[in-house]
Amino acid sequence: MVEKVPMTAGGFAALEVELKERQTVHRPRIIEQIAEARSHGDLSENAEYHAAKEEQSHNEGRISEIEDKLARADIIDISKLSGDTIKFGATVTLIDEDTEKKTVWQIVGEPEADAKKGRISITSPLARALIGKSKGTSVEVIAPGGSKAYEIAKVEWR
Repeated sequence: MVEKVPMTAGGFAALEVELKERQTVHRPRIIEQIAEARSHGDLSENAEYHAAKEEQSHNEGRISEIEDKLARADIIDISKLSGDTIKFGATVTLIDEDTEKKTVWQIVGEPEADAKKGRISITSPLARALIGKSKGTSVEVIAPGGSKAYEIAKVEWR
């Protein structure tokens, strides 16, 4: 059975944009670099050739990875979600029970997770601890950096 990859419509669109850029911009540029390096003669000691081949391998690997994720995508329309219970797509405001520091996280699919933008993967320790909980609940998260306790201050759908 094929495992679906949950993601938002925005995450799906971002992957499509990256795929197109890798296929239409990066791929031809790398092929050109390889041809240019090849024209310099002996390939065994040609660092430019080997660097371009390595970049090609990385690019083609990423193209395959994106195509796989897009093929298995389960696009979830967050605008149709609601409720007090935390699930995929929820935007959650947490208060650190030690420092009183407030943080806001949206729970998204793995391909679109970006901590700097306040988006965490559904598979992260924090998201797994939050799923199924509701406002006013305390959660303890066991993360690589140790255990942290948070109070769920708000659950939103945006």
